Amino acid sequence: MKRLTISSLLAVSLLVGCSSSDDVIPDIPPSELYAQAQVSLQAGNWTSAIERLEALDSRYPFGAYSEQVQLDLIYVYYKNDDLALGLATIERFTRLNPTHPKADWVLYMRGLTHMAQDRSFMHDLFRVDRSDRDPEPARSAFKDFKRLLERYPNSLYAEDAQTRMYALKNRLADYELATADFYLRREAWISAINRCQELQRTYPDTEAARKSLTIMLSAYKELKLEDAIKRTEELIALNPQ
Repeated sequence: MKRLTISSLLAVSLLVGCSSSDDVIPDIPPSELYAQAQVSLQAGNWTSAIERLEALDSRYPFGAYSEQVQLDLIYVYYKNDDLALGLATIERFTRLNPTHPKADWVLYMRGLTHMAQDRSFMHDLFRVDRSDRDPEPARSAFKDFKRLLERYPNSLYAEDAQTRMYALKNRLADYELATADFYLRREAWISAINRCQELQRTYPDTEAARKSLTIMLSAYKELKLEDAIKRTEELIALNPQ
């Protein structure tokens, strides 16, 4: 029996994903189609919900359900890990409905979606340390949650956004620490010191900031900068790990 390779499986999944929902969803009244989508959504059947919501969105783009369909799509795309589609729908909805009553929720979902982009199933599965991975999605998520707190401080999602910002701050600080360590191992002493100093300024209350002092001390010792060595040793004594 011929074994399917990962690339083969991906090709099959892409072909399936490219099929139009209009080809499989019957032509029924929008109210009935929306009711079916809600049943699927409540059951956690994201694929079925997406098919029906996409059919509604394409067939009745300016119908009575238009705004709610887009909001539902934002949610089910996130739950189904269709993150690029989720972000595209968020951008479209925000552009068309800048003052919508659920604008805070949409911004919150934008943060969640960006945050999810920083996650990798394979990394989670094999417990791979992701501190040295590109943190751009994490930076975007941090900005989204910060904007939410600034614009909607009394939002129902403000408290959770604040909690997520704390986690993201540590994620970003860990990346800076990994970068500083990379420079140290490459004997780029000045670059390592500069990265540590930037980390300490930007994320001073993180574990990574404390750990960066050790990297900075090593770089100073290589450069034989006695005054800097002494100052850093004093900082380490004041900030034990």
